[in-house]
Amino acid sequence: MATKKPESIAVIEITPRQFLVKEGDILVVNNLNLKDKEIITPNVLLTHDGEKTKIGQPFVKGAVVRLEHLETKKGLKIRVAKFKAKSRYRRVKGHRQLETHLKVKSIKI
Repeated sequence: MATKKPESIAVIEITPRQFLVKEGDILVVNNLNLKDKEIITPNVLLTHDGEKTKIGQPFVKGAVVRLEHLETKKGLKIRVAKFKAKSRYRRVKGHRQLETHLKVKSIKI
């Protein structure tokens, strides 16, 4: 029986949010206005390769996560409603936020 190679995982920071990622994951983040297809994230907060864990202070030196820009599209619609009691005042608006979809290509520790 062959032993399985442990997956590398990392905690990265994109905009003000943090994500726990492994290779092949798809992230949905707020709109980043990207022109390039490939992004390199130097903001790696933690890495784990199955045996050793490195914690950055604040970032792990030498660790790089490569991301691929898949698409930018609108997310789900949210409804914003205004209402005032006893005055027959009601307003409903919809909003769709732009989202960027990223795929994790590789994690270099």
